[in-house]
Amino acid sequence: MPIIDVDFGDDVVVSHPDLVNLYGCAIGSGTRIGPFVEIQRGSRIGRRCKISSHSFICEGVVLEDEVMIAHGVMFTNDRMPRAVRPGGSREAQAWAQDATVVRRGASIGSNATIGCGVEIGSYAVVSCGAVVMRDVPARAVVAGVPASVIGHAGANATAPRLFETVLGETS
Repeated sequence: MPIIDVDFGDDVVVSHPDLVNLYGCAIGSGTRIGPFVEIQRGSRIGRRCKISSHSFICEGVVLEDEVMIAHGVMFTNDRMPRAVRPGGSREAQAWAQDATVVRRGASIGSNATIGCGVEIGSYAVVSCGAVVMRDVPARAVVAGVPASVIGHAGANATAPRLFETVLGETS
């Protein structure tokens, strides 16, 4: 799997360079990328992000600084995917892509799917397996299919408090 025409910032770590597919993208300083990750042309990854194994970041996705992408997260960039467009076109320019933005400090859990054209707000948390098809407000905790707000990641939320919000439990 190749690394082709990538604009790397300082101190970027690609844990297994032979096991990624990175091309035509920009990756900010201090970012960590796990194995079996694909980041497509035109994507922009901010500083100090973490992108875990088996994740797919397609063209048109922007991750701001300090975003956490857990294992197996999938982004999409086409609302009406088809093998061939009306009129038979298979050319790349025949597809209309919708940009997706993940704001600073947001976290996306394993196996989440992020629909195109959405914005995930600063410090928001997307739970494992969620399917995000609408914008997520800053500091919201979302879960489900389709994802909906189930809690709030307050400015001083710690991991135990966050899980209490998600699971509805207290200690």
